[in-house]
Amino acid sequence: MTKHIFSFLALGDSYTIGEALPLYESFPYQTVQLLRKANLHFHAPEIVAKTGWTTAELAEHILHTKLNEHYDFVTLLIGVNNQYRELSIDDYATDFEFLLRKAIHFAAEKKENVIVLSIPDWSVTPFAKKSDNKKVAAEIDAYNKINKAIAERNKIKYVDITPNSRTAKNDAALITTDGLHPSGKAYAEWAIMLAAVIQKMVKV
Repeated sequence: MTKHIFSFLALGDSYTIGEALPLYESFPYQTVQLLRKANLHFHAPEIVAKTGWTTAELAEHILHTKLNEHYDFVTLLIGVNNQYRELSIDDYATDFEFLLRKAIHFAAEKKENVIVLSIPDWSVTPFAKKSDNKKVAAEIDAYNKINKAIAERNKIKYVDITPNSRTAKNDAALITTDGLHPSGKAYAEWAIMLAAVIQKMVKV
């Protein structure tokens, strides 16, 4: 009997592609590597993400891109560029709801196979030195409050990586050379959290 090979779709922005790093250091790829080490068979992740994308831009791309009918697991991490561009937080809520519905659709309508990740906090990075760090952190919290509430309302699993991203304040190794994006070491920590959730899902 052939073993099932799981598929994984990751939707997002620069945090999903691992901006400024080789693709294999991104969190979707590191997650798959961990799952393979746990003797689970996974295809390479399919990533639909681009640096700078807002929720509306991700939605627009999804609507005009042919993807597979369904995937075994789908992750969604989006919103930092809405916050950075000071876009309407109400529009974010509407867009996020739409994107989550699309993610559920891509997971063959199996809500239990969709995972939302919180938005990391870039206020602790060297890039943010000239920004109002407290304001940025508070805004990231406000966005995460929205995406978490929408996830919970839809009974979707939620992985809170924001506290982990804030440890970069005291550990320069968690930021890559561009002074803004997480390093492979930071993504490895996210991957451990995400892989643990997916492993449990596979065993259920």
